[in-house]
Amino acid sequence: MGIPLSYTLRSLFVRRSATLLTVLGIGATVAIFAGVLALQQGFVTMLAGGGREDIAVFLRPGATGETDSQFRRDLGLKLIKQTPEIAQGPNGPLASMECYFAALKPRMDGGSVNVPMRGVQQTTFEIRTGEIRIVEGRSFAPGTDEVIVGSKITGRIQNCRVGDVLQLNTTPFRVVGVFESDGGAASEVWGDLDRFLATLDRYGPNRVIAKLVPGTLVGDPDAEGGAEPNSLAARLKNDTEVPAKVMTEKQFLLSQTKMLGGILKNLGLALAFVMGIGAVLTAINTMLSAISSRTSEIGILLSLGYRPLPIFLAFLVESIVLCLLGGLAGCLMALPFNGIETGTMNGNTFSEVAFAFRVNSNVLASAVTFSLALGVLGGLLPALRACRMKPTEALRRQ
Repeated sequence: MGIPLSYTLRSLFVRRSATLLTVLGIGATVAIFAGVLALQQGFVTMLAGGGREDIAVFLRPGATGETDSQFRRDLGLKLIKQTPEIAQGPNGPLASMECYFAALKPRMDGGSVNVPMRGVQQTTFEIRTGEIRIVEGRSFAPGTDEVIVGSKITGRIQNCRVGDVLQLNTTPFRVVGVFESDGGAASEVWGDLDRFLATLDRYGPNRVIAKLVPGTLVGDPDAEGGAEPNSLAARLKNDTEVPAKVMTEKQFLLSQTKMLGGILKNLGLALAFVMGIGAVLTAINTMLSAISSRTSEIGILLSLGYRPLPIFLAFLVESIVLCLLGGLAGCLMALPFNGIETGTMNGNTFSEVAFAFRVNSNVLASAVTFSLALGVLGGLLPALRACRMKPTEALRRQ
């Protein structure tokens, strides 16, 4: 005989009070797990989602990010002029030198955080046409002590509204505009490259960005065995005049998510393990209680000819359905978090980054898979106990 699925599903409705409490308990566990994953997805999507394959990022050889990279200005200019893979625009090569640093600034709600500051040339705006959108005020004038602020930090950091003054070292910079961006730039303050370098008493930029000629093979400088032999990364790595580490912007941004993204992912796994133990014990307790109250019913099923295996599968399916309902409830509990903005320190740059929770398909699929695993683990022992009962003994029990 087959699996008595109708009996299994009806039993969930008959025991609706116990079913509801178990579903809510498992749902809370799944919601917390989904929330941490949504945080991780929000951070990775915010950074890597804005990366482009047609933009190259040039760093100092051996650098892991902008903070430990720096060029002499003359070498940056030589790199731009001598790299034929850089596309040409109406005013020359579509390349820009940029400096990057973090400045300790007070938060609106108290305390201080490192805010990322970026000095750019006007070609940066030409390269990023359509990506940087001024939503309040205007852009800064080249060569002046003016800055524009990313929209995600105007309400988090003090003195970031239009008309405010940001103090960098001994130089006051006037905030003249607020801009939006789909990537990490929305958490930064932008100003003129030369004025930022003069304020910091630095001799050159941290990186060069450039729009590439279509069809350019950049390669992966961090790949095992090195970049492809005919790639731009391999050629510039061994360049005798201006050696550089080059990658696409998408590759660069993904490399900057490894530390914090890994921490959030591991946190989610740790929470899943710890809270999963409690959820599994809840499922086991619920199923054992159900079996105890339905011993005579199990005896009747066995007497009607149901073999131990269908009985085992029936109670295992009941546990899985119970936990899947909890998983769906957990997904519904997590959905309101979608789009809520928060901020934390990026371990790769040691600066504040603002991003939003992202409850996307990956998060929901992971949450449902987690609840399915809870159902299997929570139902194995009770199902095994049910299928090992003898019909005569089960019928005699009250």
